[in-house]
Amino acid sequence: MLTVQASEVDFQSLLDEVEQGRSVRIERNGRPVAQMHPDIQIDREAVERAMKDILEIRKRTKPVSLEEILAAKNEGRH
Repeated sequence: MLTVQASEVDFQSLLDEVEQGRSVRIERNGRPVAQMHPDIQIDREAVERAMKDILEIRKRTKPVSLEEILAAKNEGRH
């Protein structure tokens, strides 16, 4: 995240940064007072397709216990 002092803010440059996907924090006297973030649009159809695919995969695979997950995570550790 880019941090700038309020006294040095060039609004057009900040908008350029945000448009390129960066978040910006604006500080005054070293304290955060505002943040700017890119406007993220959610593609609801893509999310629904992904959820449908995940549910289909879950139907084809066997359930895994917490112990199995932890064992796989810790496999090879000493």
